[in-house]
Amino acid sequence: MFSHLREDIQSVFDRDPAARTFWEVLTCYPGVHAMVSHRLAHWLWRHRLRWLGRLVSHLGRFLTGIEIHPGATVGRRLFIDHGMGVVIGETAVIGNDVTLYHGVTLGGTSWSKGRRHPTLEDGVVIGAGAKVLGPITVGALAKVGSNAVVVKNVPAKATAVGNPARIIDGELAQKREQMAGQLGFSAYALGGDQDDPLAKAIHGLLDHAVELDRRFDRLLGKLEAAGVEVDSELITADQFDPQYLSKIVD
Repeated sequence: MFSHLREDIQSVFDRDPAARTFWEVLTCYPGVHAMVSHRLAHWLWRHRLRWLGRLVSHLGRFLTGIEIHPGATVGRRLFIDHGMGVVIGETAVIGNDVTLYHGVTLGGTSWSKGRRHPTLEDGVVIGAGAKVLGPITVGALAKVGSNAVVVKNVPAKATAVGNPARIIDGELAQKREQMAGQLGFSAYALGGDQDDPLAKAIHGLLDHAVELDRRFDRLLGKLEAAGVEVDSELITADQFDPQYLSKIVD
């Protein structure tokens, strides 16, 4: 029990820069309190003291705002940041080193008695307000964006955003962030599948800029291969006719 508690507290320091002291984390972090409560409730549940397990879980919910069914299987070093409104269902399975933000629901989609809640593998991060529903699996190191609604499996190391959630192109998202940084703007936390028209317009501009860079790089490569010396710093988009550029590159 105490070894688990030490790991829980260390996981807070590893993932929350606002944590300052051991005593602060021990006394003021509801995620830590929720895990202590759940371990006791889960032990009672496994030993068929079901009502007592539910009572301990209920008291933990009252004190922390985090509801974890005593039947849920939770791995080591689960970090629940802020915690208020987190709900974890009875047949949910959570691996090691998982991070949940406030308002997350790991819920079911049926009234059947069997497995009806999701499985989160090691290292998964679920953003604030996200809903992961049904007997699905979120692969290791995957991420789910804030307010996403996930009803299908998420592959390992993938990122899912939107409602209903879709897997976004990680390479394209990285290029967008790099281009946004060059322009002095970062579209952080805005997924391409969101319905915000401004976000879609910004992503369209970033994608266009990324494509222009790709085409210029290919053009410079062809010119250098042809023995033409070109100073890349002097090249700007208005120096080329788009149709002529297209013929050369494509």
